[in-house]
Amino acid sequence: MLIIRADGNARIGAGHLMRCLTIAHAVHARYADKEKTNGETQVLFLCADEDSARMARDHGFQAGVLDTDYRQMESELSRDSAGICPWDKWITGTGHVILVDSYYVTERYLQALHAYGSVFLMDDLQAQPYPVDGVINYNVFADPDLYRRLYRGQSTKFFLGAQYAPLREQFQNTEYSIRPAVQQVLLTTGGGDADNIAEQILRAVYAPDIFFHVLVGRFSPHFSGWTERAEQTPNLQIHYDVKNMAELMCACDLAITAGGSTVYELAAVGIPFLCFSYAENQEALAESIGRTGSGGFAGAWHKDRDACTEKIAMLFKQLCKSKELREEYSVCERRLTDGQGAGRLADILVKSRIGL
Repeated sequence: MLIIRADGNARIGAGHLMRCLTIAHAVHARYADKEKTNGETQVLFLCADEDSARMARDHGFQAGVLDTDYRQMESELSRDSAGICPWDKWITGTGHVILVDSYYVTERYLQALHAYGSVFLMDDLQAQPYPVDGVINYNVFADPDLYRRLYRGQSTKFFLGAQYAPLREQFQNTEYSIRPAVQQVLLTTGGGDADNIAEQILRAVYAPDIFFHVLVGRFSPHFSGWTERAEQTPNLQIHYDVKNMAELMCACDLAITAGGSTVYELAAVGIPFLCFSYAENQEALAESIGRTGSGGFAGAWHKDRDACTEKIAMLFKQLCKSKELREEYSVCERRLTDGQGAGRLADILVKSRIGL
């Protein structure tokens, strides 16, 4: 069995859970026949709360609720008077493959999971070594030399770089061309956006002759406010639970995005974009986009929101005026990923389970 441990909520957004769901879909697509015959590739999501588990179920997967605080992962190891911990209620036996995607993991927690099978960790931070069998960091800034130094003496395997970016199948082989004028713009700031950054950015770049598409996640506490605003603004449309994101991206001429996994989706399509970071874990990716010329970099929102907003507005105007700059960004960003990463990760995880 493939066990995926991930959460999504208003505070941390839906990114961790969504990228794991993409991997799970790739596993099912590639190994559905094997799953039917012997159950070896069955996927189970384990989540701290019902909201996260519900999202996994909505995608067609089994999901168990641990009834714990997603920020206190070691609490999942606590045993009751009968010697049962939350994981034992869902998992029997060993020999499973476990994929963990959380910034709240600890060494003790990951070590304990080896009682159930091999452990793989999604790691964006490359800050310290963990007792795991495999580390996945699909970011363009993933540093192989740093990982070798961190894990010196361990047998941990590394799967690094944008070739492993877990993108949905819709982002493969997309056709996109740069149009003469910017008429439609996509704005996305993450599934949670508790601070309503999207609202502040929209005010900074708004133009009556441009149609704005704003992505609002299901965990956003500002969802109702956005809905009301869209009803009163003819050139504004709100999108949520989008099934074909690639199609929406292809319809737009420019995008503004936070420095999360959406960057790789935009890159696979080839839509020119400008990005910013709104948390420390997004800094490296957003900065690397600017450094490599794959897109515009507007700075760190969480460090200086006024300066970041001003830079977003400036870059937005530049991109609207220059088709040549948009073309340059489009060509450069499409070199980042081919959109096949989810399938590669599915093979790694499943073959680890069946010993191929």
